[in-house]
Amino acid sequence: MQVKRAKLVESLQVVADADRLTSRAGTALLSGLADRVGLTGALSQAMGGVRKRRSRHDPGRTLRDLAVMIADGGDCLTDLRALRDQPTLFGDVASDATGWRALAALDTQRLAAVRRARATARARVWELAGAPERVIVDLDATLVTAHSDKEQAAGTYKHGFGFHPLLCYEATTEEALAGILRPGNAGANTACDHVELLDRALEQLPEEAVGPGLLVRADSGGASHAFLDHVASLGLCFSVGFDLTEPVRKAVLAVSERAWRPALTQAGEQRDGAAVAELALDLSTWPSGTRAICRRERPHPGAQLSFTDDNGYRFQVFISNQRGGRIERLEQLHRQHAVVEDRIRCGKDTGLANLPFRGFQANAAWLELALMAQDLLAWTQRLLLEGELARCEPKRLRYRLLHVAGRLTQHARRLRLHLPRGWAWGDALLQAFARLRALPQAP
Repeated sequence: MQVKRAKLVESLQVVADADRLTSRAGTALLSGLADRVGLTGALSQAMGGVRKRRSRHDPGRTLRDLAVMIADGGDCLTDLRALRDQPTLFGDVASDATGWRALAALDTQRLAAVRRARATARARVWELAGAPERVIVDLDATLVTAHSDKEQAAGTYKHGFGFHPLLCYEATTEEALAGILRPGNAGANTACDHVELLDRALEQLPEEAVGPGLLVRADSGGASHAFLDHVASLGLCFSVGFDLTEPVRKAVLAVSERAWRPALTQAGEQRDGAAVAELALDLSTWPSGTRAICRRERPHPGAQLSFTDDNGYRFQVFISNQRGGRIERLEQLHRQHAVVEDRIRCGKDTGLANLPFRGFQANAAWLELALMAQDLLAWTQRLLLEGELARCEPKRLRYRLLHVAGRLTQHARRLRLHLPRGWAWGDALLQAFARLRALPQAP
């Protein structure tokens, strides 16, 4: 067999003679959308009074640019240069030092104002795109590794070192509602943290969206009396994992074979080898109406059983105050909580994999900007994109749309962006810009 030698490099001639090129043609959608839905203006109001003297850069717009930079794939403050080096497309972007001053100004009070700005923009997006049929908020914790000695970084339960933030997402729209930065040794089931996170998440939602139909989902870390009492006091539904303690295990083994009902797949069809049943547990100390539902299923081939498994089945239990006789539907709905893992994974691809600063407050501000960046991506997909592009994850979206190269020209005082001819997603990007221009400007 004869292998032909590739001569691409040898035959390639490289010259630096092109003018007004941009490598971030699609990223302009994010900054344009932030302006259209009123996020930029709301951030400017939130940062009012930060500038002690007249300066060149509005701190609110600087925060907007930082969020766009994170959504674009940046993971440290100096990545702001990716926008600053293309002023024709992104305008006058602040320097790293100015960006740091805006971020350092985000103390506890300013962060609360920034969260209110995000809520204002979210209400506008839901007005334009429509609210979910049922609002479902998913809470979960994750670990962020620190590779140096940072303030309040600590050892984690997985024997690492870093932080243990608690996050909350809306299941249908995939928006990042809230997050709390915590030391690495913070507990996974700390009730006060769950209460604070839920309250922050509810503040992000339009007032009409918060009602009895709203469902709060969490893993067993959310199964604390104080947290679920708080959820019930707000008139909301909950669905949280429940540990297989000895009383729970006895209740599972006491279920008759006839009481088991076929579980459902996510498509709503019966799932072979899986069944659900309601358990006879004393839940009188939990909120009124709380019930326990168990799922049993044969483990996949090769999986190791644990001592809590019986007769080759693996059991999972959750508690909920939702009503209804179709417990298989309640179990199917609870199992969808697993999508929060996807949201967290996307979050770590959008600024959460690295908390870049030494100080805890600065990293808490970075966390808020990362949540804002995830919102910008989610809003772009809801309002401007369709089909697969409206569902793909950040890495793929950047490759297909945000990081498309283009050439900028100017004629008759109008700026024109030329996209590559034949690019597979060129038409989708053109339509996205057309939809952006058609959006009404926020008041």
